[in-house]
Amino acid sequence: MNFRIGFGYDVHQLVEGKDFWLGGIKVPHTKGAVGHSDADVLIHVICDALLGAANLRDIGYHFSDKDPKYKGIDSKILLKEVMALLRKHHYEVGNIDTTICLQLPKVNPHIEEMKQVLSDVMAVAVQDISIKATTTEQLGFVGRQEGVSAYCVALIYKVEPNHERN
Repeated sequence: MNFRIGFGYDVHQLVEGKDFWLGGIKVPHTKGAVGHSDADVLIHVICDALLGAANLRDIGYHFSDKDPKYKGIDSKILLKEVMALLRKHHYEVGNIDTTICLQLPKVNPHIEEMKQVLSDVMAVAVQDISIKATTTEQLGFVGRQEGVSAYCVALIYKVEPNHERN
């Protein structure tokens, strides 16, 4: 079996009064992330890791922030398109491992819901999606609550064109 690994990293500024989308869900908070789309940093790193693993460039190449059709778009739509592109190239997801760096709000209460949403969007088993969260102990832009960052590694594998997904 042909295995490939990809890595994703993203960061978004946090500002007062914006909705905070993370892992496909709206997380209650006084601040939200700024971006051309809905600024869902977790979905963005997953997209980049998957695209990188398949050697299909990055999220900015496929969904330019210069293109008005992506202004304010729900990042779940982008993830669904990335999955379609992967499958077009005969890849499936082995597993995804993510880490969110965020001082506040606490992410742990939302992880299971995020995993379920991502599982549904990607048509991947919940147990193949890992979401972890950490603070930066009040250091740097994350610690000062000026932004959020996230990391992702993804394992994909090549399947025969007639292979059925689980």
